[in-house]
Amino acid sequence: MAHESTYQPSNGFAKWMDDRLPLMRVAHDTAINFPTPKNLNYWYTFGGILTFCLAVQIVTGIILAMHYTAHVDLAFASVEKIMRDVNYGWLLRYVHSNGASMFFLAVYLHMFRGLYYGSYKAPREVLWILGVIIYLLMTATAFLGYLLPWGQMSLWGANVITALFGAIPLVGEPLQTWLVGGFAIDNATLNRFFSLHYLFPFMIAGVVFLHIWALHVPGNNNPTGVEVKDKQDTVPFHPYYTMKDAFALTIFAILFAYFVFYDPNVLGHAVNYVEANPLVTPSHIVPEWYLLPFYAILRAITFDIGPISAKLGGVIAMFAAIAILFFLPWLDTSKVKSARYRPLYKQFFWIFVGVCLVLGWLGGQPAEGGYVLAAQIFTAAYFAFFLIVMPVLGLIETPKPVPTSISDAVLAENGRSHSDGSSGGGGAPAGATAAPDRNA
Repeated sequence: MAHESTYQPSNGFAKWMDDRLPLMRVAHDTAINFPTPKNLNYWYTFGGILTFCLAVQIVTGIILAMHYTAHVDLAFASVEKIMRDVNYGWLLRYVHSNGASMFFLAVYLHMFRGLYYGSYKAPREVLWILGVIIYLLMTATAFLGYLLPWGQMSLWGANVITALFGAIPLVGEPLQTWLVGGFAIDNATLNRFFSLHYLFPFMIAGVVFLHIWALHVPGNNNPTGVEVKDKQDTVPFHPYYTMKDAFALTIFAILFAYFVFYDPNVLGHAVNYVEANPLVTPSHIVPEWYLLPFYAILRAITFDIGPISAKLGGVIAMFAAIAILFFLPWLDTSKVKSARYRPLYKQFFWIFVGVCLVLGWLGGQPAEGGYVLAAQIFTAAYFAFFLIVMPVLGLIETPKPVPTSISDAVLAENGRSHSDGSSGGGGAPAGATAAPDRNA
């Protein structure tokens, strides 16, 4: 969404720099004066929260790397040394480990918001795809980092995931051997995982830059899904949304601080405080909570599908559960973006949220009996939402009337219209619906 720059250099040096490298102009136009839809709610604050989470993970990760030793004989002890002997090492470690959970919590809320308000639709397809790439890199980074403490769950969780690559036909075994650096997880694996875990956050930062760039071309989506028509639909990003984002970040930081200071291990596994032993298998191997839905999908395929073995079928299903998100802009056939005006889609959306939560719970249960059957049912429901519900609803659903502009929607919420401009005057403008649901 192009807009005229209002940046004015404040002194001679600023003018000299602006003529040669206009960094301050770019910062001003993208973070201060950027025209932003005036009806964004608090669900749109998670972009800033995620930037904060990434910065926290990078800073704490760099400092922890100064004290960590990537060797199978020393890794576990080095983590304990960080906790006990490094100044504020316990704080750095707990912020980093819980920061991963907070990062995923924020990104899942960010993604669900995008699903609800149709933020993946034209002209924001590339923006959505870059977001999915960020999510993939986050998942890979979290998996790589999970091995580093060299605890029991770390070792055996990595064993399970790396073994999946061996199920790929033709290239599976060489790929698995290359990934672990040998025929079993050992020192070479730990070194590789540590190097990649250190590298990936900087790759994420690079894609985040592209993500923000892609956002600033068409501008923000908004809860109505209506594109900006004129200046009346927008306000400058600062101070309106900087203050709103700061308040939301403060609330999020309080939640973050609760886990760090009062319950730092609740999101992890007690087994991981036992040093890794390749001769002793834990009774129940599970990944971190944010990967449990995909773990449930992996284990749901317990049967061969023609020439495809159950193991390979599970791998395909797990990766397809993420890959399908890349095609979301073209799977949804509805012309209306926001679920506020799509009554049927809104119901299916909340059912889908429930499906994801149940899959997460099933991922933490033993792969036996009714849990497997339930995982199969909810896996089918997960894919049906994308492959059946979204394409069909766009053809058969009758959406509610959409406001003609963002300003009309805002005025309608306050019982006013453009014509009278007074509170409680002449009702909603033509083409607008009754006041949209504020809690959506």
